[in-house]
Amino acid sequence: MSRHDQEVLAQVNMLEIFKARRNLDRVLKKTQLILHKRLADELGTMIFVKHENHLPTNSFKVRGAANFMASVSPEIQKKGIVVATRGNHGLAVAWAARERGIFCNVVVPVNNNPDINAAILSHGAQLIEQGRDFYEAQDYCEELAENMGLYYLRQGNEPHLITGTATMGLEIFEDLPDVDVIIAPIGGGTGCAALARVIEGINPRVELIGVQAERMPSFYRSWKKGSRETVPAAETVAEGLAARSVFEVPFAILKDRMSDVVLLTEEELLEGVRIALRYTQNLAEVAGAASLAAAFRIKDRLAGKKVVALMTGGNLNLSLLPQCIL
Repeated sequence: MSRHDQEVLAQVNMLEIFKARRNLDRVLKKTQLILHKRLADELGTMIFVKHENHLPTNSFKVRGAANFMASVSPEIQKKGIVVATRGNHGLAVAWAARERGIFCNVVVPVNNNPDINAAILSHGAQLIEQGRDFYEAQDYCEELAENMGLYYLRQGNEPHLITGTATMGLEIFEDLPDVDVIIAPIGGGTGCAALARVIEGINPRVELIGVQAERMPSFYRSWKKGSRETVPAAETVAEGLAARSVFEVPFAILKDRMSDVVLLTEEELLEGVRIALRYTQNLAEVAGAASLAAAFRIKDRLAGKKVVALMTGGNLNLSLLPQCIL
C-alpha cells in the first residue's frame, strides 16, 4: 500500500465517522430500518431492511458525497470537481455539488444508462460521455483533472466518502443494537468498508457478509488470495456490482474483516428485484436488491439471528424491468 493510501486509511476512524454524522444531520434524514413481516416469515429469521434507496438520489452514495462537500476546501470550491461513474456515485456528487454551488463534471461511459444521465443533468452537472467502460471514463477524468485544474473525486480512496457512508452503520446500531449479521453488496468496496469500520468500533462480533455478481467476483477473488486482483470485463445485470477490481483502501479494511462473500448468478440477481417488490413493495435496482437475494441463498445459516439487509439503491435500469417482473 502506498504512503498516500496509508494516510487515507488512518483518516477512516470512528472520530471522523461521528463528525460525518454531524455533517449529514444537517442535510439528510435518517433512513428506515424496517422489519417486513412476510419477508421475515419466509426466511425464518428476524431480517430488517435498511432502506438506503429512500435517500435523495435513491442511493447510499449520497452520504459520502454530502460529507465530502461539507468539508471541501475553498480551493476545490473555486476549481470545481470531476468524477467518473456508471451511476449512483456521479448522481450523488452532482446532487451534493449543486447544494454547495460547486461546478461538477461527471464522466460516464458511452451508452450509459440514459435515465441516470438525465438525472445527473437535472442536478446541474456537466455530463461527458467518454470511454467504453468505467475504467476508460476514469482515465479521461485523470486527463481533465490535469489539463483543466479540476479536483478528481475518486470513489474508493477519498476518506470523506468512506466516513460519510459509514453513518448508515451508526444508524443500524442505534436502531438494532443487538444485530448479528449485516449483508451488503460489494462493487468497489466503499460501502462494505464503511460498515466494517463501524462494526470494528462498536461490536466486532457482528458478521459482515458481502454479495457479488458471479460474473464479476473481483473482491471475492482478492479476499481469497489475500491481495487485490483485477477480473476480466464482463456483462452483468447488476451495474452497481460491475467492478473489475476493489479499491485499495476499502480492500485494506475488508480483507481481515469480511465474514463471507456470496456470489449470485444473473438469475438470482434479477430474483432479488422480484423479492424486493414482493415483500417490501420497493422497486430496487439489481445491486440494491442483491442482499435480499443472498439472504434467501443462505437462509439456513441465518436462522435465529437478527439480520440487516442493505437495500442500497433504487435506480433500476428500466430496460431490465421486463426481465425482473416476469
